[in-house]
Amino acid sequence: MKIVIIGGYGTIGKVISEHFKQKHNVLIASRTKGDYIVDITNSTSIKKMFETVGKVDAIICIAGEAKWDDFNNLTEDDYYIGIKSKLMGQVNLVRIGKDYLNANGSITLSTGVLADDPVLKTTSAAMVNGAIHSFTKAVALEIENGIRINTVSLGLVEDAYEKYKDYFPGHLPISMKQAVSGYVRSVEGKGQGEIIRVYN
Repeated sequence: MKIVIIGGYGTIGKVISEHFKQKHNVLIASRTKGDYIVDITNSTSIKKMFETVGKVDAIICIAGEAKWDDFNNLTEDDYYIGIKSKLMGQVNLVRIGKDYLNANGSITLSTGVLADDPVLKTTSAAMVNGAIHSFTKAVALEIENGIRINTVSLGLVEDAYEKYKDYFPGHLPISMKQAVSGYVRSVEGKGQGEIIRVYN
């Protein structure tokens, strides 16, 4: 398969990319480096990337940001960071990317445990993750050409545990092997409209 991975150099993205490279033709896109440069907050940038990449069999997005801060500190503009990046960035990847997918291709989006089990300072991030879950289930009812869409929702991963453990008291990290399994299930399986939760 020809797979484009947006965010393929991040903590999770680089592990996912290396796994799929073993069997597939993987193209990596990110904001600053890679085979292709893309800013998912900009629809024109997304369209330009796909026009350059051409037809693919799978799209994986492991990109998008949201503001973390105390609820009382969050401004309207702070919420729009997550809405424009992690939410609408992924929505636009689906909206535009579907036209560059071969028949029976797949789209995999990414969220996280915050949608189901938020912690302090994550009001904005949890909101955006939950919205992507609802979007995934709804768009799966209408997307055409045999295209499948799923979202992988990961818990705190081992490779980011030291950096984020203080934000997630009592959370057991998942292994990178577990993280990979969620993306493999989405891309190589037959699921449609699923929220693939990989939590401990």
